[in-house]
Amino acid sequence: MNTDYLKRILTSKVYDVAIETALEVAPQLSARLGNTFLLKREDTQTVFSFKLRGAYNKMAHLPQSALARGVIAASAGNHAQGVALSAKRLGCKATIVMPTTTPDVKINAVRALGATVILKGDSFSDAYTHALTLEQKHGMSFVHPFDDPDVIAGQGTIGMEILRQHAGRLDAIFVAIGGGGLVSGIAAYVKQLRPEIKIIGVQTVDSDAMVKSVRAGRRITLAEVGLFSDGTAVKQVGVETFRLVREYVDDFVVVDTDAICAAIKDVFQDTRSVLEPAGALALAGAKQYAAQHKLQGNTLVAIACGANMNFDRLRFVAERAAVGEAREALFAVTLPEQRGSFRAFCELVGNRSVTEFNYRISEARLAHVFVGIQVANATEPARIAKNFRAHGFATLDLTHDEMSKTHLRHMVGGRSTLADNELLYRFEFPERPGALTRFLQSMKPDWNISLFHYRNQGAAYGQVLIGIQVPRGSKKAFKDFLDEVGYPYFNETDNPVYKLFL
Repeated sequence: MNTDYLKRILTSKVYDVAIETALEVAPQLSARLGNTFLLKREDTQTVFSFKLRGAYNKMAHLPQSALARGVIAASAGNHAQGVALSAKRLGCKATIVMPTTTPDVKINAVRALGATVILKGDSFSDAYTHALTLEQKHGMSFVHPFDDPDVIAGQGTIGMEILRQHAGRLDAIFVAIGGGGLVSGIAAYVKQLRPEIKIIGVQTVDSDAMVKSVRAGRRITLAEVGLFSDGTAVKQVGVETFRLVREYVDDFVVVDTDAICAAIKDVFQDTRSVLEPAGALALAGAKQYAAQHKLQGNTLVAIACGANMNFDRLRFVAERAAVGEAREALFAVTLPEQRGSFRAFCELVGNRSVTEFNYRISEARLAHVFVGIQVANATEPARIAKNFRAHGFATLDLTHDEMSKTHLRHMVGGRSTLADNELLYRFEFPERPGALTRFLQSMKPDWNISLFHYRNQGAAYGQVLIGIQVPRGSKKAFKDFLDEVGYPYFNETDNPVYKLFL
């Protein structure tokens, strides 16, 4: 059966619709991590995903009578586009059942290719069940997204291309796993020709059905799946893919959302292309595996398997990428509510780039500050927290706290009965290390900061909102300070939003 896959892959009918995608070096990432990272650019297919390979190969093998009755598929998006494009090319009707959580960019792309879209359920498995019901009812041919030998063989042509494109040393190929069709096809081909090359599957921590199944020795059904990487949100892997993965896949890596976001950023920096979460999953796994095994000088391939990204998701990705690449640490720091302590704390931060600073005066004795700091590696947050504590500032490291990363950083603030004589100003200043500290050091020590909000937005200029308690007799000195500091400023004291919420 397995040698049959070699023949199936070599004779697959994928190139009527698919292109042979490039195998490109990611130069910046490779230089930074000391290994050669190669990206297999399946995101450059006409439907921005590898899925059209398997879909077309399956449909091209159907008899004409089956095509005449139409095809049906269940998909979180990319397989749907592959089926829709293949149906258009072969001249048959296609119906696609998609989860309600599917990004609009994928739904609209499927409809644009002429397929009928039905939205059902929250995951692929829900859509799959409904599609099987419709298959029986209307006599259509079901095109499975992963658990079908022809589909697996179509995806396996990627492995064939990799070996043809890179004849030299190749240590490992990293492949995202949802239902397992892509990794099964690549592994079935590569392992029969170059068995020394490791095939490593990558899943997310909240959609790891294949990893759990392999460890249990049987197919496990997950009760729920995470939806960030919607292209791999599969509750149960296929029968045939499970068999092939157990035989051919050497190892697995499980990554979190932050690591995926960091990988999306890595690909953008090297290619100026934006992958979807599932598309960057393999690279996230390759980076994590290289770090865990302290690899140096290895050649690692990551399948960039899709780029159907909703634009609105980019805000979240940018926010979490810094944490995912161990470039940002988050802390909750408690300061004594006395003049000079805020400045003393900023001096401890020193010339490190501050990514976020939130504070609102709330009680007479203690001040609670939420701060984000740019770091060089994953071990630095612990050293920073230890230094804060050594200088008398109670500190919590929130770098890996999900609630803090997702919600708390946007919620610090509120009204305060202690904010007498408060003036509210908005400042813009050059975004460079130490700019924030120098700004604070230029203030008079008897001016108490009662509110502070800053968030690095990646622009050339940073924006700070500050509440300052200025004694009535110091108004002229404060005006002189505003003029001397040299940064554009805006008085927001009479802004009605300030009166309502702060």
